[in-house]
Amino acid sequence: MKVIEIASFGGPGVLRLADRPMPVAGDGELCIRVSASGVNRPDVLQRAGHYPAPPGASDIPGLEVAGQVVSGDAAALAAAGLSLGDRVCALVAGGGYAEYCIAPVDQCLPVPTGLSDVEAASLPETLFTVWSNVVDRGRLAAGETLLVQGGTSGIGVMAIQLAKALGATVIATAGSDDKCEAIRALGADHAINYKTQDFQTVANQLTAGRGVDVILDMVAGDYVARELGCLAEDGRLVVIAVQGGVNSQINAGLLMRRRLTVTGSTLRVRPVAFKAAIAKALHARVWPLLKTGKIKPVIHRVFDAVDAAQATGSGAEHAHTLMESNQHVGKIVLNWGSA
Repeated sequence: MKVIEIASFGGPGVLRLADRPMPVAGDGELCIRVSASGVNRPDVLQRAGHYPAPPGASDIPGLEVAGQVVSGDAAALAAAGLSLGDRVCALVAGGGYAEYCIAPVDQCLPVPTGLSDVEAASLPETLFTVWSNVVDRGRLAAGETLLVQGGTSGIGVMAIQLAKALGATVIATAGSDDKCEAIRALGADHAINYKTQDFQTVANQLTAGRGVDVILDMVAGDYVARELGCLAEDGRLVVIAVQGGVNSQINAGLLMRRRLTVTGSTLRVRPVAFKAAIAKALHARVWPLLKTGKIKPVIHRVFDAVDAAQATGSGAEHAHTLMESNQHVGKIVLNWGSA
């Protein structure tokens, strides 16, 4: 099969198209003929040598795919209500940039009604992450306010839509006025241009000094101190990435006085059982919203799969270069075939 592998750690040019043996599904697994693969920030970090695949996972990058089930554990497929030939999307710990990919059956979901494989491939990494951190860890409830840092990222656009569907007020940040307009078009109640405005000041103004209930943070670093300053009493800060650095300053007095919670998580290394529970919640609570169009995939650009490995072909930019430019709104997807 054709795959996109990391030849050595470095810039986007280290990605190359290669041939690998076909993978074989084991117990509790299935094999997907991949139509489309989502591109995510962790793929970029892995390529640069900063985010190794967990033990036992494929060294091929890619954490989400969509396509057709071609083989697998018959008992596990039956238990999940899946059959050979079904269209599914899946969260994987690696191996997504390939024509065929192995996934745990319990981390697979049917392609939502009316969606293409390209659209479906944009869903697993973002929705699993948002549900786990905004709903499970952040305990966001209807009537509360969520602040999303990086509202135009793949995570951000889905966090905005899901929070609105759950009945929350949403404030989101972005790095330009155009991106702020895109955030509002996705349903955010308020958008903050973090390059021209101080999000702490604006968030407190928008909430009449009360503060926000939950913050989804992909920056960390010096953002954390300001985020604590705009959390409401009993507010929850959930850190899921550290693009601004791993070291943060915390006002412990403020933490105590306002009974704040600071937490964080990573998803890739969690066991299948943990991710399976999220998959069940998504199927029950979010898949109906996708079916009705209340939540929609947001695709910024689709590349032929080889465009992730070379700057020539149908597009001058390849997927990782675009990801690192931070110019996208929503998801970047690789297309391996008809979708």
